[in-house]
Amino acid sequence: MNRLLIASLTMFAATHAFADVDAAKAQGIASKNMCFSCHAVDHKVVGPAYHDVGEKYKGDAAAMATLMKKVKGGGSGVWGAVPMPPNPGISDADLKVVLTWVLAGAPKQ
Repeated sequence: MNRLLIASLTMFAATHAFADVDAAKAQGIASKNMCFSCHAVDHKVVGPAYHDVGEKYKGDAAAMATLMKKVKGGGSGVWGAVPMPPNPGISDADLKVVLTWVLAGAPKQ
């Protein structure tokens, strides 16, 4: 297979994997874990808008692992000088639901 076809299939698979996201569940988990204190769906608060995060990582096969590490351990410098505090209390399962929603572009329910 040529590289372009492989890249296209990989991007399609990644996009399709996020198509079945449960927006209501993801928003509930994000709310329970205080994520909306610093983030909003469509505009910057303290941290970036979830739509912007989804766009930044669109097509990145490592996005889920990268963002899980950033959310759990905190981070800074990617979106500006304000650091994101670590959020080790969110379960991996809940975090995957939220990040699947974010990476799908944070669609509304």
